[in-house]
Amino acid sequence: MTTAEEPLAAIFARLIARTGPIGLGHYIGESNARYYASRDPLGSEGDFITAPEISQMFGELIGLWLTDMWQRAGSPAPAHYVELGPGRGTLARDALRVARRQGLAPAVHLVESSPALTALQRDAVPGATRHDDLATVPEDGPILLVANEFLDALPVRQLVRTGEGWREVMVDCRDGAFVPIAGPRPMDAAVPATWREAAEGTVLETCPGAATVVGEVARRLVAQGGAALFIDYGHTAPRTGSTLQALRAHRKVDPFAAPGEADLTTHVDFAALAAVARTQGCRWLGTVTQGDWLQALGIEARAAALATAAPDRAAVLERQKQRLVDAGEMGQLFKVMGLAAPGWPDGAGF
Repeated sequence: MTTAEEPLAAIFARLIARTGPIGLGHYIGESNARYYASRDPLGSEGDFITAPEISQMFGELIGLWLTDMWQRAGSPAPAHYVELGPGRGTLARDALRVARRQGLAPAVHLVESSPALTALQRDAVPGATRHDDLATVPEDGPILLVANEFLDALPVRQLVRTGEGWREVMVDCRDGAFVPIAGPRPMDAAVPATWREAAEGTVLETCPGAATVVGEVARRLVAQGGAALFIDYGHTAPRTGSTLQALRAHRKVDPFAAPGEADLTTHVDFAALAAVARTQGCRWLGTVTQGDWLQALGIEARAAALATAAPDRAAVLERQKQRLVDAGEMGQLFKVMGLAAPGWPDGAGF
């Protein structure tokens, strides 16, 4: 058996035995890299379903939002549609279909690292250029960027308040099982003053990768022009506690049970990311719930139009819409953050 085929759990166990506990960020990063490289995780046969797979209305309204922003900015060319973590390409296909009807036909750039998903994207979005990261996306015109359920899969760092002070959360292997523990090194200097005297057991969670991505997108918006949407589950005010979870076959499972075999995610700290964007001189349009945003963009009217065209699908369309906007479904937990270049207009729904 080659190293590439060896279970990640065995690799982690050997590494920890040799060098000691590893950082939680290391654990999440390697686990998700293995997970996404080896499968299509989406749909009823996968581990989870995302909004674009629930209904075409989601991608269509995103396409209309981007087109509206571009038109009110003066229809600058060349324009680049950029999507981070585009899954099966469903969102891009739906968004670009309506954008082209409105006169926006941008170059298409999909930032994806999964070979399994890249193959599906080629069929859904012919002619798109694939990138490993943002570095190779052209800088010769405005970007119209979407990142749906992308930031939540990036590795986080956790600090926990112990009786001896703040420590980094590490992952150890004990009796054949992976367990989170408090590391040995004092980390008090890394904790904001407002949290330094928090109660024992308090956990602070940060995502350096998300900050890096949003910072780079904001920098490009300032330099190139354009607008961006980040859509994910998360919170809009600072909070404490671990949000790490794992999904497998549409059920929550132990994040430490089978590294590389389940989708590991955390809640996105939108307040922190809005601050990152503003430090680059980028416009933060706002962060609102997905339900409010889709309703402001006219999802009710779009669902009604689709139902009129296909009366036999009316009940299905209603269920799809409710899943996207209801507070008890995706409507409240999921947030939409809008960014725009200086001089670009305000965005609908914010």
